[in-house]
Parts: sequence; structure tokens; C-alpha cells
Amino acid sequence: MKHLDPSSLSMRDLFRIEAEEQTQALTEALLALEKDPSQADMLECCMRAAHSLKGAARIVGVHPAVTVAHAMEDLFVLAQAGQARLAPVQIDLLLSGVDLLSALAAEPEPETGFEEDIWQADAERFAAALKKADVSMPSPPEPVAPEPVMMVPAITPSLPEPVAAAPAPERMVEAGDRALRVSAENLNRLLDMAGESLVETRRLAPLEQSMLRLKRMHHQAAGALDALQAALPVELLDERARLALEEARRRLLDCRRQLAGGLDELEASNHRTTNLAHRLYNQALMVRMRPFADGMGAFPRMVRDIARELGKEVRFEILGERTQVDRDILEKLDAPLGHLLRNALDHGMESPEERRAAGKPAEGVIRVEASHHAGALQIIVADDGRGIDPATIRRAIIARGLATPETAARLSESELLEFLFLPGFTMKADVTEISGRGVGLDIVQDMIRQVRGRVRILSRPGEGTKFRLELPLTLSVVRALLVDIGGEPYAFPFAHIAGAMKVPADQVRKVEGRQHVLIDGAAVGLVGAHQVLGCAAPEGTPDELSVVLLGAPGAMFALVVDRFVGGRELVVQPLDPRLGKIKDISAASLTEDGAPLLIVDVEDMLRSLEKLAATDRLAPVGHEAGLALGTRRKRVLVVDDSFTVRELQRKLLDHHGYDVEVAVDGMDGWNALRGGGFDLVVSDIDMPRMDGIELVRRIRQDTALKGLPVMILSYKDREEDRLRGLEVGADYYLTKGSFQNDALIDAVIDLIGEGTP
Repeated sequence: MKHLDPSSLSMRDLFRIEAEEQTQALTEALLALEKDPSQADMLECCMRAAHSLKGAARIVGVHPAVTVAHAMEDLFVLAQAGQARLAPVQIDLLLSGVDLLSALAAEPEPETGFEEDIWQADAERFAAALKKADVSMPSPPEPVAPEPVMMVPAITPSLPEPVAAAPAPERMVEAGDRALRVSAENLNRLLDMAGESLVETRRLAPLEQSMLRLKRMHHQAAGALDALQAALPVELLDERARLALEEARRRLLDCRRQLAGGLDELEASNHRTTNLAHRLYNQALMVRMRPFADGMGAFPRMVRDIARELGKEVRFEILGERTQVDRDILEKLDAPLGHLLRNALDHGMESPEERRAAGKPAEGVIRVEASHHAGALQIIVADDGRGIDPATIRRAIIARGLATPETAARLSESELLEFLFLPGFTMKADVTEISGRGVGLDIVQDMIRQVRGRVRILSRPGEGTKFRLELPLTLSVVRALLVDIGGEPYAFPFAHIAGAMKVPADQVRKVEGRQHVLIDGAAVGLVGAHQVLGCAAPEGTPDELSVVLLGAPGAMFALVVDRFVGGRELVVQPLDPRLGKIKDISAASLTEDGAPLLIVDVEDMLRSLEKLAATDRLAPVGHEAGLALGTRRKRVLVVDDSFTVRELQRKLLDHHGYDVEVAVDGMDGWNALRGGGFDLVVSDIDMPRMDGIELVRRIRQDTALKGLPVMILSYKDREEDRLRGLEVGADYYLTKGSFQNDALIDAVIDLIGEGTP
């Protein structure tokens, strides 16, 4: 039973909610009736849903919806009375009526642009078409067997009693339960507070440990007092001294008893509050969870319509419909699952004639299954179609110039299947409204990566294809490896790292000027986390390096951190959107003692590592880093949207002994500057996202950066352009013709001194 707050919803909003629920129930029941028109319970469900919609539409004055629902109700009543049998043509018309009702419900309030006359004409045309359709019974219906018909769970929903309302789409409710509508913002706030309470309870553990230490110190003090009394000669102690010692011993004993009692109470309180906080957090987390079936409501209709359009016979099955899924993940799954199902219908599923020729049933099967596996959500989208031919992928790779014929021939089947996720990659020669543009699977992979998951393809030619999506159970909690970098904690999500290990410093090798370490027989480049994050490296030369492996085999980096802290489950706290995208960081969280930590954006960090490696600016780590201390090269940030100009400046400055980092525009440069550690900025003016003038203005307004020297290097040589640049705070304004002489290097030396050879 629904309980709504009328103070927060208009009548039109209430109708929109009612229409969402009832059209979903209508769609599911009509699809079930298409399989077996004799199901009386489905007819009853359709009739009651149409009747409810008609009444709700009449109350809010949506007369076209009244016309549509009334026409549908009349047909359902005839079918219930045995005077009509719902054939495919009627199902098609009724489904179009459902679409019309959904569109009417989505229309704005009448005073904001609702064109009732146009909608009423459409409604009357629908009613006339439904009335003209041949609904006569060719023969009396055969008696229905008493045993129930087995149907796919998602297509044949669990129906309520005749007096109950249709099930709500946002949540499957057990009998006797009540559902309360709560905004997503309030749910997120509740979960955040539950997470904070969980963190706060962790403060009791250090307090308990300090109390234990105090108890030990108290015991030691009592022992010291006894030793003092034993060391003093009895003849030297008068009555007053003996009484003082006895009083001190008695007070110490009272303190020990009081401390022991308080410690026991603190320990019990810590246990109770921690248990309560965990239960509160888990319960709040469950509020965010929704059954998998809630996100599948539109797919049976979509599969049915596309299959009919393509002339294919398909049975759609949904398994694990009650599997609990995080609300945010369920919403993000809509587009990827839609792409996978369309691909399965268009690419994978054969026509009935092809299937019969291959010895298969004419009707194919597409199955979506959700389950919890090894602490993660697993979703499988499988079909029993033609499968994916590796030879066809090889030909497509070669035809698009993605690999040479020799390289393509050496690729394994799993490597070939990875090409399907490339943007624009498709094996179809023609483009249709359903597929063929190659924009589907890359969207699937992007979404999976956004939620810290992964996707795998399994296929056998002639037998079918299976996509396995592995996702976190929730976006609110992440299991991560905590590390220390520059005295600050950072978290690397376990789902995004390839491993972590300790590497003896004497196993580091230098290959072509770069430090590497052998991992499973492959040389993996070492990169210091301090260089990537722009923080100071620790002093000393450790005997072993703590390494986090990032990336995939063949494109892997070994990131050197100060030390491993351990694995943790962290409550994810999104960063303030006013901060924008922070380089290499995705979110924040709190440690057990309440200290803040940053969660690393591994994909972004991989791009930073590739950028460092491509420009030969990797700083040494380990023993070589110790040898390099005291000879730090001055760092210059070059900001320019022209690749040629950037590289020309980088090589020129590097040749004169400066450490150069490049940025592709003002926004990229601003993000790099906030990492700190630069001695000079050389910027262009005309750039996308943020121009050089705005970049200089931000630098001068920032407390930490306002003293940083800035040089503008632009093609614009007009006096007003030069004055504009100097007015916002640039120290130098040069034209790009300065490359032809020593003006650029002279200006750099004038601002920050000579570079290090």
C-alpha cells in the first residue's frame, strides 16, 4: 500500500506516479497474455489497471487518458466475459495505448503547454482502431487445465489480490509490507550519517587502548611506590611518613578499582555501540538497495518489439529478479543492458529459418541473470544465437587498420574480443536503426569502469554469446588498499589495481635509462607516487619498495608508495562539485580515527603515468632517488593547446636543464598547478576550456600560487594584447617568434635562474 505526502506532490504528480505503476503492470500482463490469452488473472490485472488509470485521469482532468483507458477497459471486460480473444493485433494496439498513456502522463501541467485537442484526437483514433479490430471469438474457448502455467518470472509478475493495487516499479514489496516514498537526496543523507556514526564508533577503540595503557602505568606506579617503601630503612620512617605511604597506597588501590570498572564499562559500551552502528549502517545501506526486477520493466517489451521488427522468434528470460542491487548502479545499468540486448537480437540471434537449418529450435532464448558472487554483483546477458566468429573479427581489425595481418594472426581469442569494446568498432556492413554504428559496447565498458567494475565476453560460434558484468554491490562502500604517500593516507580500490607487493631495492634494474622491476618475467616500469601527486619524497633509501601495480599486462606501471597500511572498507564521500575534477582523485573518505583520506582515480592516474613516461620525465626512486637529492631541477609548466608548440618548448627547456611538464589547455594547467611544485608557468593565451588570461588571474588570486612567476607566450604581438596580459599579473609577455632567438631562455633564466645540467 502506498503512502504519499500530498503536501509535496501536485495532483498531476500523483497521476504521473499512478500512470507509471499501472502502465508497467499493463505491459507485463499484456506480454504474458500474448503468450497465453486464456490467463484469467492477467485479464483481471489489465482490467483493474485500466480502470484505475481511467479514474485517476478523470480526477486530474486528463480527458484523452480517460478515453484511452476506457477503450482498453471495454476490451478487457469483453475478453473476461468470453466474448473476445486477444490476438496479436489487439496486443499490438493495446501496447500502443500503453505508450499513449505514458506519453500523456509525462506531459506538463495544462497551463504550461498541454495541447489537449491534439491529444484527444490521438486518443479517439486509438479508441476507434481498437473497436474496429476483429475481436470476435472464432470458437468457444477450450477449458483451461487446472495446473498453473509456468512463465518467466519477470514477464509474469507476482499478482496481488484483486483488492490490491499493482506492484510499484521502484520496489518489490512482500505481502503485508508498506512502501514509503523517500527522495534520493534524503536516502543519501541517511546513509552518509550512518557511515559517519560507524566512523565515530571507531574512535572508542583507540580510547580503550589508551585506558589500558593507563592501567598498566598505574600498576607500575603502585609497584614503584612499594619499591620505594621497601628501600627506605624502617628506622628512618616516622609515624607521619608511614601514614602518608599507607594513604598513597590506599588511594592507588581505589584508583585501580575505579579504572578497572571504567575500563570494563568502556569495553562493553564500545562493543554495543560498534555493533549498533554496524547494524544501522547495514540497514541504511539496504534502503538503497532495490530488486533487480525494478530495472528490467522496459526490457521485455523492447525485446518483443525488436524481435517482431526483425522477424525473429525470441523468448526473453530474467533470472534473479529479487537480487538486491544498489539504486545508483541499477539506474546506470539501463543503457548498457539495452545495448547488449539490441546486439543480441540484431547480431547474435538468427532468423527462424537459419536456426532450423542449424538444427536449433526456431525460437531463440535471450537470458539476463543477476546474482551475488564472491562479494560482488554479477550480471550475465546470454543468448543461444550464432556466436562471434574470431575470423570475422580479425578481418574487421585488418580492414580498419587497427593491426597488421601478421599481428592480427597472433592475437588470441580473448584479445580479439577486446576489440569489440573500441569506439566505432562494428562487424556489421550496414547501419540500421537498431545497431551497426559501433557505439554500443564501448558505452557498456565505459559505464562498467565508472562504477569500478569489469566486463568479459565468452562466445562459441554457432552456440551463442555471454557477457559477464561484475559490479560492486554498492557505490557507497569501496574495498580499498590504504597506503601512505608523503605522510598522507590514500586509498586504491581493489577492483582497479592489479596487485601490491614488496620489492627488494637491489632487484631494481635500469633499462634504456628507466627503472624497471621484473614481475612474472615482464619488465614493469617504476614510478614514484610522490612525483605523480606532487608531494615531497621521504628521506633515506629503503631496502625494499612498496609497490602498487596499475594497468593491464603489457601496459602496467609499478607505483612506489611509502608503505602499505592495509585493506579497508571505506564509506565513499563525493567531493564538493565546486572543486571540479581533481587530477588523479575520485572521492574522499575517513579513516578509523576520523582523519580524511583521498580515494585515487586509478584510470586518471594511469593517464598521468603514461604522460610522464611519454615525455621521459620519470624521477628516480629507491637508491637512485637518494643520490639525486640536492640536485633537483627547476620545474616549468608549459600550457599550450598546440602539440607542436608544447613539444618545442619542452625540448628547448629540457635541453637547458629544466624539468618540464605540459598541459593541453588552461583547465589542465590549473589542475596541474594545484598539485604544486612548479617554479615557473609558460602559457599561451587562446586555448579551449580556460584561456591564458583566466589562468593567470586564478594564479594571482590563489594564496599559495600568487607568487609563482608566469610568462605568456603568444602569437598575438599587438600592444593591447601585451598590456592585457601584464595587467592580469604576468611577469613576461613574449611572442612565439622568440623561439628563433634566445629571448625565451633568457626570460626563464631572468625569472628562476639557470637550469641544472
